[in-house]
Amino acid sequence: MLHQQNLAVCYGEVLWDILPDGPQAGGAPLNVCYHLNKLGLPAGIVSRIGNDENGSDLIALIRSAGIATNLIQTDSFYKTGEVIAEINGTEEVKYTIVSPVAWDYIDYQQEQTEALDAARYLVYGTLASRNSASRDTLFRLLETDAIKVFDVNLRPPHFTPTLLHDLLLATDILKCNQEEINIICELFGAPNDNHSQILFLIEKFGLKEVILTRGRNGALYFNGDDVFKAHPPVIKMADTIGSGDAFLAAFIYNHYHQKQPQTIIDNAVAMGAFVASKKGGCPVYQPIELYEFLNYHLQL
Repeated sequence: MLHQQNLAVCYGEVLWDILPDGPQAGGAPLNVCYHLNKLGLPAGIVSRIGNDENGSDLIALIRSAGIATNLIQTDSFYKTGEVIAEINGTEEVKYTIVSPVAWDYIDYQQEQTEALDAARYLVYGTLASRNSASRDTLFRLLETDAIKVFDVNLRPPHFTPTLLHDLLLATDILKCNQEEINIICELFGAPNDNHSQILFLIEKFGLKEVILTRGRNGALYFNGDDVFKAHPPVIKMADTIGSGDAFLAAFIYNHYHQKQPQTIIDNAVAMGAFVASKKGGCPVYQPIELYEFLNYHLQL
């Protein structure tokens, strides 16, 4: 079977979010991959599922979204990943991440490197590195020339200072939220205010660009010597599951198309709001619905 060239490759967990109103496909890498493809930027995902009904259902759903599954492995021993999500109100989500599961054991395969040789972006986080098997594979893939986008996605206790240090050293573009940057900067002795924190991280780890998401307060985008701010539109919120992943997908899409930095961050914030107005991390929507939302809220 032929697969289209992926301009982005997402690495890590694919799983079922077990929500109070039923299971939904999830995992940050899958969410980012889903929205990239929705936006029209071909993206693939490197992951691993179990040889079980949950895995079969997940593969069927991924394929139905038009995402190639050739980089998703099947494990004959470990089951497909699950996360038990408890929602408090509309904004706070508590996750219980089942371990060990199939995506903890992603094997390195030459096909992964070949996919990255043709891609512009490699997107990854910390969670898939909680086990040495998937961690070793990721570090092999980080040798790619693709732009390396680190979506921190800290989930205690599934990271260590050493892991964060080594991943940051490999990173070109860093995305984190307020809580995550506070944790990172406390570990590495950075100052307290956002600007000083980010300048510290840029200098210490050689980062090219940094995105700081701040929920209702929007986001900051540090690009070179400039800082760009964006504020989210007012929406009726359904939940925040996957909104940060949708944000990152829009960022990468506009970054790839070499839009102006302010346009990049404005579109990313609006995309995050769009997905927050819907339930789940991979809601069904048509591109025209998204473009109408962006046009209205960005006044294009």
